[in-house]
Order: sequence, then structure tokens, then C-alpha cells
Amino acid sequence: MDAVLIEFRRLRAGAILPAYQSEQAAGMDLSADLDEPVEIEPGDIVVIPCGFAMALPIGFEAQIRPRSGLATKFGITLPNAPGTVDSDYRGEMKVPLINHGKIPFVVEPGMRIAQMIVARVEHVQILEVKELTQTQRGERGFGSTGVGHGPL
Repeated sequence: MDAVLIEFRRLRAGAILPAYQSEQAAGMDLSADLDEPVEIEPGDIVVIPCGFAMALPIGFEAQIRPRSGLATKFGITLPNAPGTVDSDYRGEMKVPLINHGKIPFVVEPGMRIAQMIVARVEHVQILEVKELTQTQRGERGFGSTGVGHGPL
């Protein structure tokens, strides 16, 4: 399978470009491009720069997701997870982090703070209709399929 080619531009010399941490990793880690540590107080949101810009091909997006270790150990996640980076964005990659933990968290320069998954997206055509096709589930919403095993 051919890999999708994405152009990256470092905005600062020391910026760390996204990288897969294992051969079969789904996401590339994003690193903080900071001159000094940044403290995030409990409940606060801080936008952390990554020091690069990129050019995604048309028909792709980058999904920015929390790192599971930061989330489970420290309560550090993204307030809009997953975040979407559109293919026409050319500005600096920045990651908003929120501290859901009970104590301040320090983001160190070069720390891996989030992960980025590149995925295909489809543009769809909108067709307004008077009635939708029916399904077994119908209009039953949140929790309607239950929490156990088996069919509806």
C-alpha cells in the first residue's frame, strides 16, 4: 500500500516533526515546541504550539487525539477530542490541552502531547427529503441499544 505524502515545514529549528513511535502505530505523536515549561492548572485550557505547518492533500484530514497515558495518568486531554485539521489549513499546528486532573501539570519542551491520525474524508451531496428510510432502531437515541450484549 502506498503511503500518502504530506509536506511539513518546520517553523522553528528545534521543532520535532510528527513521528510514529512503533511500526504499527495508528497515530503520529505531536510534540510541544516550547522555549520553557508551561504549567496547566486544574480546569485550565492552554494551547501548546508544535512548531510546524503542513499541507494535507485534498480529501484528507488530520484528527488530533489525546495521548492515552497523559489522559489516564494525569487527566490531560483535548477539550475538543478529536480535533480536525482541514486540508486547506496552512498555519502552525497547535494543540489545546485541558487539565482534568486535581494537580497542576507541567508540559516540558519536546514532550509528546497528542497524537495525529491522517484519514480520508468524503464530501457528500445533500438531498432534502420529506421522509427518511426506516430502520429497526428508528428515532430511539442515546442509550437506546442498551449496555449489555446482544441485539436491540
